[in-house]
Parts: sequence; structure tokens; C-alpha cells
Amino acid sequence: MADVLTPRSVNYSQWYNDLVMKADLAENSAVRGCMVIKPYGYAIWEKMQSVLDKKFKETGHENAYFPLFIPKSFFSKEAAHVDGFAKECAVVTHYRLMNDPNGNGIVVDPEAKLEEELIVRPTSETIIWSTYKNWIQSYRDLPIKCNQWANVVRWEMRTRLFLRTAEFLWQEGHTAHATQQEAIEETEQMIKVYSDFAEHYMSMPVTIGVKTANERFAGALETYTIEALMQDGKALQSGTSHFLGQNFAKAFDVKFANKEGKEEFVWASSWGVSTRLMGALIMAHSDDHGLVLPPKLAPIQVVIVPIYKNDEELAKISAVANEITSKLVSLGVDVKYDSNDNRKPGWKFAQYELKGVPVRLAMGPRDLANGTVEVARRDTLQKQVVSLEGIEAYIVDLLDEIQKNIFTKAHDFRAASTHYVDSYDEFKKVLDEKGGFVFAHWDGTSETEVKIKNDTKATIRCIPLDQPDEAGVCMVTGKPSNKRVLFARSY
Repeated sequence: MADVLTPRSVNYSQWYNDLVMKADLAENSAVRGCMVIKPYGYAIWEKMQSVLDKKFKETGHENAYFPLFIPKSFFSKEAAHVDGFAKECAVVTHYRLMNDPNGNGIVVDPEAKLEEELIVRPTSETIIWSTYKNWIQSYRDLPIKCNQWANVVRWEMRTRLFLRTAEFLWQEGHTAHATQQEAIEETEQMIKVYSDFAEHYMSMPVTIGVKTANERFAGALETYTIEALMQDGKALQSGTSHFLGQNFAKAFDVKFANKEGKEEFVWASSWGVSTRLMGALIMAHSDDHGLVLPPKLAPIQVVIVPIYKNDEELAKISAVANEITSKLVSLGVDVKYDSNDNRKPGWKFAQYELKGVPVRLAMGPRDLANGTVEVARRDTLQKQVVSLEGIEAYIVDLLDEIQKNIFTKAHDFRAASTHYVDSYDEFKKVLDEKGGFVFAHWDGTSETEVKIKNDTKATIRCIPLDQPDEAGVCMVTGKPSNKRVLFARSY
């Protein structure tokens, strides 16, 4: 399968596109800028959903659903919010079609114009806060902790599967609180939930930090982010959590009576991750052979491939394979026994390698006679002959080892691709020659931030929470700086 994918070293972007298509994850649709997520790709997303949904509920959140369509007037209520999304909105103006009287097919019925245009949901703060006004009267009604799994539309002209499409899937949490402190704690709690998911399930190390004023979510007072490093040295924003203050409560007049009977505006947070995580998963770990999936998110964790010449051999192998499958399933492992006879074992090996299945077992008559099985692990491409006795416990331990090894490899790559610079010339040289994460001093001004972006296409990904104070001077202006910030070119 070496010629299936464009090598990363030749064209990383083409490698990514090849892999998404040929591993049956997604494809472009008939609608420009939109994608079809294929069953195998959606199965990975479902595993992500399942884990995150459980984490949300463990932290006191409930799922709800709010309308896809938002009245245009709602966006005018919060000025920063409308400024942030105005150029990405799809607008519904009519509600009916008709046959063209001139015989030119179907046209929009001019008599069916909406009294007020509707915006196709780019994010739901406005429609949710108009709803919360009806739910909240007293401190007894708080907090409200809602999440919804939904699709959103942000009109994109230049798209890439999973990373940037006009329509994508996501979850968005929207919470309402009686105090500022509660809302801030919620915001910080949820970015930690995302970080835990990225590192312990996606095996992807991330940096937690806050966005600069220029990079904040439209309408937020503070945006927390997790930033991951892809193998081509570019950063990918992989989840955000926003402290919204009272901005949306004031915009939609959402007040509550506190314990003393005094009316106050509600405090808010919102937070979300999207199918962009699929792109992160692919680019953080995969290789020129195909996907490399962390076992915790792999739709098929173990595949068993029989090697046989006749039905009698197949029957004997199947008896053993089915027993292994049953025991592994009872241990919570997702197993596929592929006895399909329309493909040869070599084709299957290559296909499951392409799809990133963490562990492959191959069994033939000789293996049965010896009481062994060949075990191939996807992360290292190593093969080993292992005794059938105790194979189930061996595989469970191996899956755990693979999960940790994938994280270690990504962590080591990030460490080797993280640079500290003090001068602007060195900064530009590192970006051009090495890429990766670059820590440098910045004077805190928007003007300097914009200049760096215009000069180098690098942005401040975040001001890391764990970055220690360190006196220095801005690499561009020479003005004082008390902390390095994280720069990178990004998706």
C-alpha cells in the first residue's frame, strides 16, 4: 500500500486529503464546502461523542436541543458577537418554491418572503439566551447547565475535510450562573475536561491557555483554549471555553432575583469542540501507511484475519477466533473477525493498516498446531508470535501500551518542536526552517500582535496557564514583558 498515500515529506496537505478519502473517513459532497462523513469516520466521531457526553453528564450537564434557525434581530443585540460572525452567516429569506411560469424549472416564490430573515445557526448563544429569559426568574432556577450536540454553518470559501467546512458537527455547552465566580469556575472546568479528553483518549498532548483580546470568541470576556501541534509543525486549536460575563444576559435582559430579592443579571459560559478533532486525530499520529488510531477511539480495536486454503482449515481457525472474540468482547474490546473470502489476507492486512486498527491477529493452520498467533501492532508496525494461552489478557495490556506509546511519541515530537527565541530575526528563522511551537516575549499590544501576524503568518495561539513569569523584553518592540506567549502558524 506504499503507493496509496502521498508521503508526508512530499506533500503533507495531499497526504492528509489522500488519507481522509482512502481510509473511508469522509468525502466532499455535492454541496460546495460541505462533507459527507462516511460510516467509518462517523464511528470514530461517535466514540468521541460517547466519551465526552459521559464527561459532561458527570460534571452536572444535561443535553437539550435548540432551533437551527435564529432570527436576524437576535444577532444585533450583542455588538461584538454580530461583528464576529456577520461574514460567515447563511441567511434564509424565503419559505417556498414554485414552478417557474416561464418553464425554467423551480424558482423561489417571490410571494413567500419571510417577514424577518433567519440565520442558519453559526453558534447558539443568541437563541439560547432568548430561551433562558423564560427559564430564569430566581436564584433557585440557577445554575442551568445545558449542552447540545448539533450541526452549525459558518460559510467558508476555502475548505478542507474535517478541518474547515461550511457545515460541521459539534457540541456546544451553554451555562447560566448566579455569580461571576461560578461562571469562571465553569469555564475553567470545561477546558480541563477537553484537555483530559485530548490527552487520555486522543493521546494528543495539548497546551492550555487563554486567547489574546484579538483572538477571543466574539462576545466573550475571556477565551480558554487547548492547542495541539500537528506533525507538519502547525498548531490546531482543538477546543475552547468562554467566560461570557453578563454580556448575553444584558443583551436579552435575563435577570434573576437573588436571595435578598434584588434583581441581577445572570453570568454565563459557553464551550465547544467539533469534528475538527477528527482532523487533529489524523494529523497528530498517522503515518505514510495510513491512520494510527489510539485504541480508546478506534471503532475496531482488534481485527482477526484467518489464513487458510480450504473450508476445513477455516472451520478450525474460526472456532478458535470466535472464542477469542467472545472473551475479548466480554472484556470491553471491540473486535472484528474478518473471515470474508472475497479478499486475500495480504489485502486485508494493508486495508486494516490503512484504517489504523491498533492490533491485528493472523492465524493459520501452523499457528493452531503450535498454539500461537501472530500479533501486529499498528503504532510500531512490529509483529510478534504469541501463545494463544492467555492471549486475551495479553491483548488488553497491549492496547493500553499502544495508547500510552502513541501519546509518548506525540509528546516527544512536541518537545523536540518547541523553541524559545528572544529576537525577531531568530523568531522568523525558526518559523521558516523548523516550524512548531515558538515561545517568545510580546509587549501585550494588539498592534504588535497584528504586525507579527502580517509579517510571518504566525499568531499567538495562547498565553499558557502553566508558563512561569519571566522578565524579558518584546522581541519586536523591546518593551517590557513578564511572560513568554505561544506562537505558531496554524490551521
